[in-house]
Amino acid sequence: MTPRSFTRRKFLALAATAGVAAIAIDSALLEPNRPRVVRRDVPLRRWPEPLDGFKIAVLSDFHYDHRFSVHPIHAAVKMVNELNPDLIALAGDFVSIPIFDDDQRRAALAAEPCARLLHQMQAPHGSWAVMGNHDYYTNPAHVTAALQAEGIRVLANESVPIETNSVRFWLAGVNDVTGGSADLGKTLHGTPADEVTVLLAHEPDFVDEASRFPVDLQLSGHSHGGQVRIPFIGPLYLPPLARKYPWGMYRVGALSLYTNPGLGTVGPPFRWNCPPEITLLTLRHAPASS
Repeated sequence: MTPRSFTRRKFLALAATAGVAAIAIDSALLEPNRPRVVRRDVPLRRWPEPLDGFKIAVLSDFHYDHRFSVHPIHAAVKMVNELNPDLIALAGDFVSIPIFDDDQRRAALAAEPCARLLHQMQAPHGSWAVMGNHDYYTNPAHVTAALQAEGIRVLANESVPIETNSVRFWLAGVNDVTGGSADLGKTLHGTPADEVTVLLAHEPDFVDEASRFPVDLQLSGHSHGGQVRIPFIGPLYLPPLARKYPWGMYRVGALSLYTNPGLGTVGPPFRWNCPPEITLLTLRHAPASS
């Protein structure tokens, strides 16, 4: 190509091609494998003052496979341990519903290597999980057993007390909402209404239901943040039950919600303008007047 033949139109076409290639490389090879840490203070009026500063690491939507999501999960394990959280909350979707394979039970076998990786994360009050819709529609019993074999407790419509510094709060978890088996009344049965409850629920839009109960904080995933977010337009796709509260911190009545955009991917292994995230929430005792 001579200098005279290299026209402005050709230059713009070449630049556009290069730009598209750069975006493709970033969205497929770079961004999906680079988790970032997002730190947020969460003031809660009922949070016990002796527990001010309690830290919860929130991760979600692992969608384990040995080619793609294994890399951000592996990176996240080291990053979480460096954060020294008091408790680790895993908000579901450890495996993926198969797209080109009808053998859902075989898809659930990815739970074992995923659980072995997640087992390497350490926190004084342990790692706790709930099932997501992909777990539910593969084999939730198998996914649950794989996690619990690695010391990760799965909450299935139940609550447990977390005690420290002579005070406690309740950690609750519901079954997958999409599957229709979430039962918050059963989950909170026996939980004192005057004590703080932190709820794990895979689908964030469940907060509209949870806000009718004495729940102080809900931790969710499911949305992937949209996975691909176009500037000035937003996410290309959000799944049902993740369209009202797709990413970040929200306030719904007296309840606070954080939606984590996940670590893994579904479908094409792309993320763009939506990096995988480890959320570190520091819970604060808020004065009654705030």
